[in-house]
Amino acid sequence: MKTGETVKVLLALTTAASMLAGCGSKTDTDTFRFANDTDIVGMDSTVVDDAMSFNAITAITDGLTTVDVKGNTIPGIAKSWDVSNNGLTYTFHLRDAKWANGDDVTAQDFVYSWHRIIKNAGNYAYMLGSEGASIKNADSLIDLGTTATDEQLNTLGIKATDDKTVVVDLEKNVPYFVGLMSFPCYFPQNQKFVEKCGKNYATKPEYILGNGAYKMTKWIKGNKATFTKNDKYYDAKSVKTKNIEMYLVQDPKTAAQNFDNGKVDYATINSTLVDKYKGKDTFKAIREGYLAYLICNFKADTTANKNLRHALSYAINRKDLCDNILKDGSQPATGFVPAQLCKSPSGKDFREESGKYVDYDVKKAQEYLDAAKKELGTDTITVDLLYGTDESPMDTFAEYLQGSFTKLKGLKVNMVATVKKDRIYNREASGNFQIACTRWAPDYADPTTFLNVLASSNSNNYGKWENAQYNSLLKQAQNETDVNKRWNELLEAEKVMMDDMPNIPVVQTGTAALQAKNVKGLVHNTVSTPYVFKYVTLK
Repeated sequence: MKTGETVKVLLALTTAASMLAGCGSKTDTDTFRFANDTDIVGMDSTVVDDAMSFNAITAITDGLTTVDVKGNTIPGIAKSWDVSNNGLTYTFHLRDAKWANGDDVTAQDFVYSWHRIIKNAGNYAYMLGSEGASIKNADSLIDLGTTATDEQLNTLGIKATDDKTVVVDLEKNVPYFVGLMSFPCYFPQNQKFVEKCGKNYATKPEYILGNGAYKMTKWIKGNKATFTKNDKYYDAKSVKTKNIEMYLVQDPKTAAQNFDNGKVDYATINSTLVDKYKGKDTFKAIREGYLAYLICNFKADTTANKNLRHALSYAINRKDLCDNILKDGSQPATGFVPAQLCKSPSGKDFREESGKYVDYDVKKAQEYLDAAKKELGTDTITVDLLYGTDESPMDTFAEYLQGSFTKLKGLKVNMVATVKKDRIYNREASGNFQIACTRWAPDYADPTTFLNVLASSNSNNYGKWENAQYNSLLKQAQNETDVNKRWNELLEAEKVMMDDMPNIPVVQTGTAALQAKNVKGLVHNTVSTPYVFKYVTLK
């Protein structure tokens, strides 16, 4: 592509780019370079459940709905939809859209993927059931999981009445249903392609197929993934940047250096770097929807003790952690449902209405700990604190908590360092932990996106907390048609949970990032997939 006539111009541009690098600008308007400290775990939307994988999958695939540049829900593969008078049947009318290999996107592609996530017993399969979209018959099929037959799967409340029409039947009215359809676990998959790839599906770019703004062209796990514009995308005119490069598992310090040197256009950084960049026009403190919290394992005698859990909660100075340690826009958590997630039928924020359930009080913390020691028959309690070293700032987060807990007399903390994948899929999933540092992002704008995590039937309830009153309240809310009664049931459910403190909320997280001045249109969601790259421009 480079001709001899343009060599001098290119050299001049290269020199200019190097001069501008420290200012967070560049002259290449074809490639957006994104650095993050986490990895793409997988590219199969019926299996994965981590944010970075969702970022990548959303870059290459659209669902029935999608989001605009402001993060609002808009038509995606479905150009329009009708809703029955009772709100239980949605009929989606598909536009003329293509997969990146030229195949038509059909209604059956959605049926196939929804069946497949149940058959795979994917971690997000529950989102089809009563804890998510409430698809007809989903709960019973999810219970069958990998044993579900094709005949049984055909009873799921989704049908392709023709190539361009998807009909979805619900068990109950779900006010946020249309927004849910932009979440990756509801994305379509091309059955012919998936079955041809077999076990290789979604493992390498040649075994990955999307219908969205970009195509994945290279993928080195733990290092880098590259994407190029999909010319078969139905909305290709809205995609202004030709390429995306994702630098994966990049240490924040390295990412910041690469940003300063003009090698990346966007980099997430940690608290140790905030003071260096705060005040510059390339620094961004972004409010996230994540809640960072501690999971307590109820299969372990120590963390099954209620007094110990309350002692741990009172020992945490959340304001100090946010203001002086994290410094990335994080805010102290006051309950398990974050602020600014959703509002009541009368327009009041859930967090404001529910109130404050946690506080910092060392004296109370010691009193609760002393009560726990007496109940457990010991002078010293030792707990293991599990955290991922590749989940910045969770390492800083864990170290702060260790310091807070060990200030209490008679409490010792063993730090158990691992990586995110091992933390979640090995240790937490098998119950091999006492206390785990983790975080949860909202999949939709409703209190249940957090409250459902602690339902006894939820696969993400790694601490195995069970409370009959809590489960009953959630069940009532799932079936409640009166919106005011439903809201009050959810308020009561959080109260029941926070009284027992099975999970200890710590902070509503923020992200500190560096963004080049010429980057526009990067969508950062507080709900659903964190980043949307479709609208990025480099001016």
